[in-house]
Amino acid sequence: MKKASSVNTTPRWKRSPTKGTLVGVRLQDEEIRAIDGWAKKQEPAVTRPYAIRRLVELGLTVKSAPKQNTRARAGKANAMAGKQLDELVDASASADQQATRKRRLLRGPEEFQSVRIDRPAKKK
Repeated sequence: MKKASSVNTTPRWKRSPTKGTLVGVRLQDEEIRAIDGWAKKQEPAVTRPYAIRRLVELGLTVKSAPKQNTRARAGKANAMAGKQLDELVDASASADQQATRKRRLLRGPEEFQSVRIDRPAKKK
């Protein structure tokens, strides 16, 4: 009796051609539908695992808008507040009084001036 060959030429399961670490992710139904919809729109249509890998790759290559520093944001807010105050002109006050009122409003109450982070602390 001949001994059976231990060499099997057909694999029991087909492995993905991509080698890497398996990562388990729990996704909601609407996320799965969105991924599957994106995958079907590709030419040619791609599998869900490939679509997830491609979407992650695309997400990692997108550059986000740089955040403004605090001073720039404070200056922009100050300018916007100044424009709004200009629209609330009191016709009975003189130009000097209007400018003084505007400065006082933009500066804020004295009680809060010590805690403002957009201005350096006053030296005592």
